[in-house]
Amino acid sequence: MRTIGLLATLTASLLMVPPPAGAATLAQEEATASFRGSGIEVLSSRPDQVTGGDALVRVAGTTTKVLLNGKDVTASFTPDPGGRSMTGLVTGLELGDNRLEARPYRLKLRNYPISGPIFSGPQQYPFLCKTERSGLGPPAVDNQDHQGMRVTGGWSRDCGAPTVTDRLYRTTSGQFKPMPADRPADMSQTTLLDGRTVDFVVTRERGVINRFLYSIASLEGAWNGRAIFRFDGGVAIGHDQGTLGGSALDPYGLGKGYAILHSSGTRTSTHYNLILGGETALMVKERFVETYGKPLYTVGLGGSGGAIQQYIYGQNYGTRVIDAAIPQYSYPDMVTQTIHVGDCELLEHYMDLHPEKWAQWDTRTALIGMNASDTVPNPYTGKPGSDECVKGWRGLTPLTMNPKWTDDNDPEWALMDPPGVKDTVQWTHWDDVRNVYGVGPDGYARSTWDNVGVQYGLKSLQNGTITPAEFLDVNAKVGSWKEARDMVQEGCPFVCPGDFDPWSARNATTGRRTGDPVAIRNAERSGLVFRGDIDIPIIDWRHYLEDELDMHNSHQSFASRQRMLNRDGDASNQVIWFTKPDRRFDQTPEALQVIDEWMANIRKYPYKGVKNNKPPLAVDRCFNADGTQLAAGRDVWNGILDRKAPGACTQAFPLYGTTRTVAGGPIEGGVYKCRLQPLSRAIAHGVYGSWRPSETERAQLEQIFPTGVCDY
Repeated sequence: MRTIGLLATLTASLLMVPPPAGAATLAQEEATASFRGSGIEVLSSRPDQVTGGDALVRVAGTTTKVLLNGKDVTASFTPDPGGRSMTGLVTGLELGDNRLEARPYRLKLRNYPISGPIFSGPQQYPFLCKTERSGLGPPAVDNQDHQGMRVTGGWSRDCGAPTVTDRLYRTTSGQFKPMPADRPADMSQTTLLDGRTVDFVVTRERGVINRFLYSIASLEGAWNGRAIFRFDGGVAIGHDQGTLGGSALDPYGLGKGYAILHSSGTRTSTHYNLILGGETALMVKERFVETYGKPLYTVGLGGSGGAIQQYIYGQNYGTRVIDAAIPQYSYPDMVTQTIHVGDCELLEHYMDLHPEKWAQWDTRTALIGMNASDTVPNPYTGKPGSDECVKGWRGLTPLTMNPKWTDDNDPEWALMDPPGVKDTVQWTHWDDVRNVYGVGPDGYARSTWDNVGVQYGLKSLQNGTITPAEFLDVNAKVGSWKEARDMVQEGCPFVCPGDFDPWSARNATTGRRTGDPVAIRNAERSGLVFRGDIDIPIIDWRHYLEDELDMHNSHQSFASRQRMLNRDGDASNQVIWFTKPDRRFDQTPEALQVIDEWMANIRKYPYKGVKNNKPPLAVDRCFNADGTQLAAGRDVWNGILDRKAPGACTQAFPLYGTTRTVAGGPIEGGVYKCRLQPLSRAIAHGVYGSWRPSETERAQLEQIFPTGVCDY
């Protein structure tokens, strides 16, 4: 049975929600029809990653006796369509190894607690529970003191709570309300994928899995056999259970008959440890399959951090979490964004101190690579003039790097006992993911950030946008970041009253910083970095937001594509869609329809694989603001990742770069620490374009770059 916190005394019958009416769908019929005596198969998870004490299992034959640790559990199984196998929910697994037998077959199952972890490593404490505010009651009390964590009502390590099932309906005004006994007058109706019109009544299950809140919802009696896993974005440093987002009740997906899976642990506004997030996603998917059965497919959907999760989980877990992806406003991953984002405030501080060159904002692209504008309002000065580093990324440098500062000001921290336990946390991204990066001899999490050999503004020097003197000056003065142990509390606008320091200049230092090689190695091996190893259908869609100086810069879709090409020379399973920047038009419904056709083709012709089952509209495309198609086809994005003449979409949606691409790095990014070349070699190979450094200038370069310059 599934145990949550200390609720192990609840029976499986109390915890299990009956499958929705009509859940014996085409998905199950197709799966069982292809089952030809493969023995024992766990449908809900990998056999060595079962959680919560139960697993949905299929065995060959319909008369076979099934034993769990020697106990007969055959009564849990029912014959599948086709008569070749039977499926059942096996409950009562012990923690650790279990033996499942359906002679002549035998399978070992390894069972973990529903509170986790499976593979993410030691859990984070202190950890702020939010079950009560989420309608699940106070967290279960376990009367154990773990690093001084206390909440109202007793001691709680894992924020457990009982599973709750409720019924909701969607009103004609677009709200979800509790379903009364009688049909309400303001009940809305919805049209399913198959054209039927039904009342908009939702069955929802909520609870706690892997210490995070989860939700599984579907239209009552009208599940279409498909699922959407809704991933949310944002930026946070963990130590918090989080809350469920509005996407847990996605009205479009529910209204078409999809089941909606969601977790506070798959919202990057809760944490950015995507090893923990992936583990949580696997466990929520397991719960869903145990309750509903295997779906026809599960498609990921979400923007920003929700898009990153789709690329990372699709790479790390194949089709175990999602079978297809619709990443929106995407990046390839989060961790390699820290490389260039860490440059932003260093360069902004330099440029603000040298207004003779950089007072005109649109010139700043020469150093930051991102867009800049003399007319977009600056949120920190109230005057016209800003750039993407300021408008899009400001505040993320201290949030990522400074252990003394956090933007988590939740008043419930005051309920923790002893008081001030929050102040014991090192509030950095590095520490949030210390299980991956590791901890240094000084007790602080290791950091990957490095700018040794980086030649800021190199391409602008090559094309004449900046002079050799300006190039030398910025690289001599840009500096780097202090070690975490040496950082101090932030100033205004982050901690006020105090000196105005939006650049976090008090935590900068002279010279360049060497990234921790252990942290870099661990990050690259962990699965946090998107390496391009993904083979599921992907529709990468975004509104074009460059003119708004939005942080979701458009070249990132192509950074992902280039990483896929670098991996195996093939990115044909990814299509890229851009829509002009009227955010009122949403291309998501069309993307879901194209994915549905794509997945139907894969089911019908599995031998063709992903790329050869693409429907006609699964191609690179771009759209006008009203959603009408501007251009489509294989050549519309020409000129971005090749040297061909710019395609129609390339011309309509100009791209920008980053601090590292303008320093000579590749469009795909991801270079934590560049390979260095001697300065003499760089000069001999014409790295500086038409500039031939004088003896004095060469001495300056050697002083700035004593160990050499980046050779990308």
